[in-house]
Order: sequence, then C-alpha cells, then structure tokens
Amino acid sequence: MNIVNMSFVKTLVQNFSIDTSEDLHFSLTPSQIPRQVMANEHKPPDRVRLPRSFFESLRDKRSAVRLAITTLDIGPGILFKGPRLRLEDGSSILNNHLVGLSVGGVPVTGLREPLEITFSHQYYLPNMTLSCVFWDTTKGDWASKGCSTEHTAESTVCHCDHLTFFALLLRPTLDKATVKTLTLISQAGCGASMLFLILTLVFYTVLRFTRQRFKSEDAPKIHVALSLSLFLLNLVFLITVGRGAQVSEAACWARGAIFHYFLLCVFTWMGLESFHLYLLVIKVFNTYYGHYYLKLSLVGWGLPALMVIATGSADSYGPYAIKDEENRTTLELCWFRETKATTLYVTVHGYFFITFFLSLVILGLVAWKIFTLQSATAGKEQGPNWKGVLTVLGLSSLVGMTWGLAILTPLDLSTVYLFTLFNSLQGVFIFCWFATLYFPSQTSPSSSSGTARADQTHFASHG
Repeated sequence: MNIVNMSFVKTLVQNFSIDTSEDLHFSLTPSQIPRQVMANEHKPPDRVRLPRSFFESLRDKRSAVRLAITTLDIGPGILFKGPRLRLEDGSSILNNHLVGLSVGGVPVTGLREPLEITFSHQYYLPNMTLSCVFWDTTKGDWASKGCSTEHTAESTVCHCDHLTFFALLLRPTLDKATVKTLTLISQAGCGASMLFLILTLVFYTVLRFTRQRFKSEDAPKIHVALSLSLFLLNLVFLITVGRGAQVSEAACWARGAIFHYFLLCVFTWMGLESFHLYLLVIKVFNTYYGHYYLKLSLVGWGLPALMVIATGSADSYGPYAIKDEENRTTLELCWFRETKATTLYVTVHGYFFITFFLSLVILGLVAWKIFTLQSATAGKEQGPNWKGVLTVLGLSSLVGMTWGLAILTPLDLSTVYLFTLFNSLQGVFIFCWFATLYFPSQTSPSSSSGTARADQTHFASHG
C-alpha cells in the first residue's frame, strides 16, 4: 500500500484481489487520506462504494488490481477549469473537491453496476442546481454522460459507469441572464395585467351606473377588490424591482413593507373569493350575513395591515440580495432582511400555502358539483363539457391557482418561467372572466352557466 499526503492532494494506492466477494467502501474525507471502511464501521459522510461486480469486470490473467483513490482540492487556480465552468455566471465545483479513481493504466468504462460516490453538504443550497460530472480528458472539460445524480437531505450521490475524476457541479438556478429575462417577462406581463385590471375597474364603474342591482351585489365587489389589490401589487412591483436597494434605510423599509402589504392583500382576497364561492355553490342555504361585504373588506384590507405592522415592528424589512455560489449578486431589492428568513417563511410562504390549499379544496368541490350537475341534467347525451371546463378555468384565475406553480419551481427552471408568465398575466385572466360574466348579452339568462347565474344573483341582499 502506498499513500500520498500533501496539503492539496491525498492518495491511497492499494492492491485488491479480483476475487473480492463483497462491495468495498472507502472514506473520502477531504482533510484525510482515503482509507478502506470495514463492514462493521460507520459509513462516513463522504465516501465511495465499489460494487463487487466492478472487480469481476476486470477478470483476465491478473489475480489483483492496483486501485488508486485520490481526493484533490483544486483551489481557485485554473486546474480542472474547463469551458463548462462559466465562472461569470457563478458555476463552481462544490468545495473545490474532486475525487479520482483509476486502476493502473487500464481505462474502465461501461460498468454493468455503477460505482457510487457520496458528496456531503451541510444544508440544501438555495438557488443552486447540483449535478454529478466527470473530467473528460479528451475534451478538457466537465461532462455528465454516464453519471446520474441522486439528492438527499444533506448529501448528493453520484452513480457513474466509469473511472476518472468526479465532482459536484453547482450552477445558480437564477444567474444574471436568467434573472434579467424573468424580470423582463414579469414587467411585460404586469404591464398587460395592469391595463386589463384598469379596464375591469372601469367596466365595473360603468355597470354600477347603468345597472341598479350592481350597487347591492357583493360578487362583483369582491372581484373588483381583488383586481384593485392585484393592480396595486403590480404597480409596486414595477416601481421596486430592477431599481435595486440603493436608497436610504427608511425608504427601503417602506418599499419592503408596502410590497409585503399588497402581496398579502392579494393572497387574502383570493382566499375570500374562495370563501364566497363556497357559500355560493357548496353551502347555498342559510348564508345570509349582515354587512357581508363590509366584513370581507375588514379582513381583506385589515388582516394584511396587522401582519405588516407586526412584521415591521420587528425591523424585518430592508435590503435583500439573491446571490450565486460565488457570492455575486444577481438581483437586489427592498424586501425582507436576509437575517429575517423565518419571518419571511411564516408571513409569506406559510400564509400563501394556507390560502392556496383551502382555495384548491374549494375549487375541487365546485368543479365536482359543476360536472356532476351537468351529467345529471344532460341525461344520456354525453359529450365534452367545455362550458364547465371554461367555468372552472375562470374561477381558477379568481382564487389564484396560477400562484400554485410556485410550488413546482424547485423542480426545473422551465417551471420558473411558467410561473412568471402565467402569474404576471393573472389580471388579464380576471378581466376575461369578468367581461364574460357581466358583459351585456342579448342571449337569454338560461344560456349562461349555472355558476355564472348564481354569481350574478346570489348575496344580493348581503350589503
């Protein structure tokens, strides 16, 4: 057995019999020389597993193989820095830590059972994508062919079918180019939404003067309150995002608080749309409440105010920066201070999840009722219920189902783009629903959907 023990490279070279009858495990702790881990030992966080079939695949006239296992710290230099490491975008190697495996001068590829390398990291790396890569000597660059990546809570496991140098490649999910593109999409979508939300507000104002019953109906008032809160959120977003946080401490605090308030208002009014929908379609009977819209307004505008006051009193608002692994800022804005992550998770993420999942359950019940009623009234004449589908889609825009795409954003960058696009266009969807529901039509009332008729007539006496 031979070893190399230097500050940046540590190597174990040892002969192993081809007739090895069990998997072999080796410790890859960066500060220590690699060593074999016995079966009765605790498995270290950083390790490699060589399956028994690996040695079987090397059977020839040799009775033993000379296995070399190396851990290497590449540091900040140019060693092992190929074109794929676009440092200007924040890509890097996890801890600058490489693991090399070789068997003499024999190339080993296409293993029937892949070897397994475990890289530990203390916590999930936010805004970063981790992938297993190997050093392709023919191209002088990092590649991933023949390797698969498995993520666990505090480690990433690489399964590879060949021997060479391996590492974990970190790429920022939101690098500067991606953030710029997403910001442009958001600004364009928010601009379009604001235009259509203004049209919604104007349309409602005209209807209040031309239709007497609009002064007492609560359903259109709730739609308008949601439209107003969403318009103000989009307005604050366009003013705030992209302008950085290079303002006074007080101004940055105020920006963060205002943005937080209107965001919570949108969440709250989407929840109230769901509550109103529940009373309208599910409960139906015994649903009279005195000063109904006034009470909803106190919740819709008052509850977010209380939350913002409580959050602001803890000095939670201030400069916030999204950074890549190399600590370079990709986006800077006035939001929650980075030291107030718990407050952010409770008052934004937690509040959103509560309202979203309640809305999802109510929308599911409404959809079930719409389609079961349609089946009951249609008799044996079955066909695609496009009117019901469009009704559910319209209601989805009111209760904020597009916000649910936020749950899927950790899966892939494409879901981030979908969330940005559809969510920024929510105002357009609301206008389409409002116009379809209330635009004067020459058709008889019986031609509209049951849900639309109920939405127009129910709660007329709740004002």
